[in-house]
Amino acid sequence: MSEVESFLSGNSFLSRAFYSVVRALLQGIFLLLTRVKVYGRENIPRHGAFVLAPVHRSNVDTPLVSAVTNRRLRFMGKDSLWRIRPIGAVLSALGGFPVSRGTADREALSRCIAVLESGQPLVLFPEGERKSGPIVQPLFDGAAYVAVKAGVPIIPVGIGGSEGVMIKGSKMIHPRKCVIVVGQPLAVMPRSQGPASRSVVNELSLQLHTNLQRLFDEAQSRAGC
Repeated sequence: MSEVESFLSGNSFLSRAFYSVVRALLQGIFLLLTRVKVYGRENIPRHGAFVLAPVHRSNVDTPLVSAVTNRRLRFMGKDSLWRIRPIGAVLSALGGFPVSRGTADREALSRCIAVLESGQPLVLFPEGERKSGPIVQPLFDGAAYVAVKAGVPIIPVGIGGSEGVMIKGSKMIHPRKCVIVVGQPLAVMPRSQGPASRSVVNELSLQLHTNLQRLFDEAQSRAGC
């Protein structure tokens, strides 16, 4: 069994059950801390693969974004988290996998595409690492690239208020109201067997950036930020 096949085999009944239990526990905690409300949940497909592309202002964005759907979400995380074995084991059981920042991590890209080709949804933060402030920063092409390569829709998500819950560099969590606004899926052309067209990827990234800023503004406004 290849490493990618081994990764995907984690979608067993026990693994899904563990995900459901931990997800429910985290959502209960963050519901109390953030009173999170989700708008646009109807834009999440009930079946099939897609890329969920949220803005990123806080470490709490990952547990918060799991509130948009009952479906199991796969996600990437910085590889340093996997160096702490207990944390890495839990993250892997929850469907996470590591990525080396600042490198063309071919294994991470292969896993992203494998996840999507297996029909599962994938979370990618297109701004990369956490940012600060009300402006959506220039996007990395990774989210658009894997969506184009796999031929799946990409769904922009604005998260308002999360930066106040856990500011970058802080280890403290502060109760704050948070709002998530899910945008309509951005359609992608049917999957090509060849390399993903650079012009198509760039166009999708620009479209994603525009939608993310609009949704982020709305989420921030609804959260009272």
